[in-house]
Amino acid sequence: MGDAYLGVTRSATGRAWVGLDPAQERLAEAIAQGGHPHVLARHLARRGVTAEGAAGFLDPKLRDLLPDPTTFLDMDRAAARLVAAVTRRERIAVFADYDVDGGASAALLIWWLRHFGREATLYVPDRLSEGYGPNAPAMAGLASAHDLILCVDCGTVAHEALAAAAGADVIVLDHHLGQETLPDVHAVVNPCRVDEGGEHAHLCAAAVVFLCLVQANRRLRDDGMAGPDPMAMLDLVALATVADVAPLVGVNRALVRAGLQVLGRRARPGLVALADVARMDGPPSAYHLGYLLGPRINAGGRIGASDLGARLLSTADASEAAALAARLDGLNRERRAMEARITEEALAQAEAREGPLAWAAGEGWHPGVVGIVASRMKERTGKPSVVIGLGTEGMATGSARSVAGVDIGAAVQRLAAEGLLAKGGGHRMAAGLSVPVAGVGAAMARLEALVARQGPSDGPALAVDATLMPRAATRDLVAALQAAGPFGQGASAPRFAFPALRVRHHRAVGDGHLKLDLTDGAARLEGIAFRAGGNGIAAMVERAAGAPLHVAGRLEINRWQGRETVQVSVEDVALPGDGAA
Repeated sequence: MGDAYLGVTRSATGRAWVGLDPAQERLAEAIAQGGHPHVLARHLARRGVTAEGAAGFLDPKLRDLLPDPTTFLDMDRAAARLVAAVTRRERIAVFADYDVDGGASAALLIWWLRHFGREATLYVPDRLSEGYGPNAPAMAGLASAHDLILCVDCGTVAHEALAAAAGADVIVLDHHLGQETLPDVHAVVNPCRVDEGGEHAHLCAAAVVFLCLVQANRRLRDDGMAGPDPMAMLDLVALATVADVAPLVGVNRALVRAGLQVLGRRARPGLVALADVARMDGPPSAYHLGYLLGPRINAGGRIGASDLGARLLSTADASEAAALAARLDGLNRERRAMEARITEEALAQAEAREGPLAWAAGEGWHPGVVGIVASRMKERTGKPSVVIGLGTEGMATGSARSVAGVDIGAAVQRLAAEGLLAKGGGHRMAAGLSVPVAGVGAAMARLEALVARQGPSDGPALAVDATLMPRAATRDLVAALQAAGPFGQGASAPRFAFPALRVRHHRAVGDGHLKLDLTDGAARLEGIAFRAGGNGIAAMVERAAGAPLHVAGRLEINRWQGRETVQVSVEDVALPGDGAA
């Protein structure tokens, strides 16, 4: 890792700023010599892109990156059974998780089956009364009325529940961590099975379902039949990939890029209605998927009816879509108010503790929002975070969110195997758990020990790609940088340091955000610092009192009332000479 950038060793958010190391500097020069803008070259170098691979990285082709579906264990068996169910006109049910990935996975299957005139039964468990994943009563009920049950985004470790589906074939299409043994079902397709190679472990469940449909279409073609174009359903895959915080690398990046193009055509009634109610402006981006659409879909599973998201994504009726979108938007407003209160209480607990894990537990914390609060805590502390709602019947429900370098899903699954949890599992960046209230302290102490073994020893740092002056922050530059996108988990947007800027004006906006008018004396630059009231940025702006500040952030286009301007999304600030050069 490089030296402290601009000499910043401790910023407003408590981080050191770090530039490119010498090897990355050399790589950036080689990429720039290929004709790419210098600031883009520096970003690509940080991402590990080679000079030879830069052109392909900037223009990824899905056909070159999409894995052969048959390389996944059980995939051809699952696709063959799905095709057989269609051709024999069998009764089909889809059992889905209640989050965006589960809803999008179910919608993919429902739209595909609808092409053949088949309407699948949708079943999404209630988060509070049934919990995550298949349960025996639900599976037995579905099996009594269906020939084939497809479990999506769940089921890999649900041995007893799936055994209750007597008389029906069950296919699991999932991405959560598996165990040494698999359920005794027709097929389990999961890149995170212990007997898989792990090279596709970054796929979300919707991507696994998409690959299954690709293989099913191949089988149909071999039989002289035609299936629907799966490429037209990539908007659902892109939504799930971003909302499930899957890393935007490799094929995921290509899936999201292609899916955003499909989303831009506004062909799916549910996503059109949701985009309109969310006041989505400009061309679709990963930001829209992760921060506007995803949270609203998740709101149904969190504090409303669990099946609302899947119903929205699968409906072909514009009027129904509009009604569902409006309901989800209202639930999302309720969720935000609940989240704000719990976040404040949870952070107070977490900040009073030291160690590599941030965690908090409280009575009355709704299990539907603890995952979001855990994400907020992770952002604030830079640590893997767990937030637990203490139930009234002696059982607690929690969610965990992780940082790079810590596989929280494996750690939580280890706790479950050791008997410290009643239930637990997930993937590298997120996990869920249930634990007796009396055992919360012991479980968190053990989890902290497991996290300490994995986590990096370095303190928190903010990676900076290059120095930029306000005059250089143009719309053309923003457009050029977009070629490296989409940006998100595992693929951060280019981040720049703007040295010695003065704050001409600032004002609070929204819920703890700060609007900034910045200048270097030669040019102005608009800025927005989200959650500045709680992360130290607002306090340091006040402390500067007009003196120069180093500013770090990402460039974006701000669209407001038909006007477009370049602004910096401020992620950190530092006072020169106060932990800075």
